[in-house]
This record gives sequence, C-alpha cells and structure tokens, in this order.
Amino acid sequence: MKRTLISLTTALLMAATGQAMAADKPATIKAVGTWGNLTNYVKHEGPFWNDRIAEATGGQILGDIKPQTELGLKGFEIMRLVKNGVFDFAFGLPGYVAAENPIFEGADLSTLTQDIDTERKVAEAYFPVLEKSFADIYNAKLMMLYPFPSQTLWCNAEVNGMADLKGKKIRVYATTLGDFVEGVGGTSVTVSFAEVIPALEKGVVDCAITGTMSAYKANWHQVATHAYTLRVGWGLAFGAMNMDKWNSMTPAQQDMLSAEMTKLNDEMWAETATEDEIAISCITGGACDIGEPGSMKLVEPSEADLAMRDTIATDVVLARWAERCGAECAATWNETVGPILGLTATAK
Repeated sequence: MKRTLISLTTALLMAATGQAMAADKPATIKAVGTWGNLTNYVKHEGPFWNDRIAEATGGQILGDIKPQTELGLKGFEIMRLVKNGVFDFAFGLPGYVAAENPIFEGADLSTLTQDIDTERKVAEAYFPVLEKSFADIYNAKLMMLYPFPSQTLWCNAEVNGMADLKGKKIRVYATTLGDFVEGVGGTSVTVSFAEVIPALEKGVVDCAITGTMSAYKANWHQVATHAYTLRVGWGLAFGAMNMDKWNSMTPAQQDMLSAEMTKLNDEMWAETATEDEIAISCITGGACDIGEPGSMKLVEPSEADLAMRDTIATDVVLARWAERCGAECAATWNETVGPILGLTATAK
C-alpha cells in the first residue's frame, strides 16, 4: 500500500510538472507585415514582433516578422496564407482581401469618412462584423484595426481639381476606390504598390491613389507632378492571427498578447494622426525634417470639389457597395456604421 501511494504521488508530481512545463513553453509567432519602407512597419509592426513582444511577456511569446515586400508578396494573397498556416499572423489591408467578400470594405468606403476621429469610431463600430468575417472566411482571429494616412491622389498630369480627373487612368488597390474613380469619370486601374512608379513614368496610369506618407516614403514625387489632396479613404489595415495558432496558446499568453496589441493599436492611430501634414509639406517642397523635400504642385480641393465628392460618396460609392454586398450586409452596416456617418446603405 505504501509503495502504491508513493507511486501515485510520483505520478501526480510528474503530471503537474509536465503541465507546468507545457504552460511555460513559449509561443512562437511567424508573422508577415505590410510595406517594409513605410512608417507602420518600420516603427510599429516590425519592432513589435521582432523585439517588443518577447520583452513584454518575459519570453512567453516570441515573434519573427518580415514585410510583404521582402517576401515578394503583393498583399492580395496574405490571408489565404494565414488560413493555410503558412503564417501565424498577418498585417494587411481589408481592401486587398475584399475580393473574397465585399463585407471587408465596409469600414473604409471611399470618401465617406473625412477625419481620423470619425474613422476610428467607424472602425470600432464595424469591428465585430469584420471579426466574424475573418473567422468564417479565413479561420482567423481579428485582433486590431489601424489606419495608414489619408489616401489621396498623386498625378503625373495636369490636375487642378476634380473635373480634371475625368478621362484619367487612376491606380487603385480596392474596389471601393475604383467606384470613386469611375464616379468622377475616370478609369480605375489595379496596380501593385511596387509597380506604381514605372506605371506613372510609362503612362500606364495618369494618377495613383495611396497614403500621404506612403507616397513620400516611396519617392512618388520623383515621377509625379501634382499632389491633389482630396481625401478618398484611409487605407484601414488589420492585424489577424490564425485561429488554430491562437487556440494553441495558453490563456495567460492570449491575455498578454491581447493587452500588448491594444497598446500597439493605440500607438498606430496616434502616429497616423500626425503624418498627413508632415508628408504633404515634404512632398510639395515645404519644411521637411524627415528627408529631402519634393517639388510637387499642391492642389487642394475646392468647395465645388467637396460637394461633388459628397454626391459621389452616397450616389456611387455607398450605393455600389450595398448592391454587391447584399441586403443583409447593408442592413448590418446601417446598424453599426450608418448612425456614425448619418448615412443609409440600400441594396436594390
């Protein structure tokens, strides 16, 4: 009997030790980021996974991240790779995955949101909708939504107002931006970010849409002549984790990661809020403490331009999105985002 008790005690101790060892095993996350030369990756995405998460969790979570540009990816395929387990975590743009389902566009429909505080309210209101969609379509846990700077137009052509966009070939990266372009009488052309400079040089496109700081950091001012600062979107981005990887982590690891990602999210919103003014000054020959200034002509939208923008926002952008997303999708948007913007999406 005594020997049996000793054996049982030993077995229980071994089991407890095994559980403790399993609980202490670090979670290693293989991640992919956005563009390696832009602020979001350089200052936030990269340092978070490569250094910060290990320090903040005492080595309980280890990360390794590379930007999509270094990996030779274009962004459209990233969530499929997360779903298949090639990556455990990805930063990316919902507009790049909207081909799977237009519901992903709902928090950043072109021209609807014109200031960053409102955009954050929109993102937070729509988060549960995207959270469910990421889970259902990609077997992924949505963990954060954060913005790139204002998406505006950069043209290698004479553009002094919205009327001049008619007939122009304009680079877009999301269907909702294409809706805006077609609404002003232009032709939307899908071109990857890395291919925009040669596209502008060769006349494949006359203008291209991207964020203010993104355009400056990528040296678009070396080939484009006119900076038309009509805000047509925010380039809202996401951070999402493979659900199987998430479920393999201990509750303590999950709590630590969630807390650190909340901090990261707040920091990225705060950073983006400062970037428009700096980037536009730099790209148009003004004061520039972050590099060499460009010499693009600054073109600000007129009151007539803004009125036309608002008409296109409701009559073209919102209407087209509601139609391709469907009645149920539009109704959900009306319950979440609609009250913030004072708009109603109607699917015919």
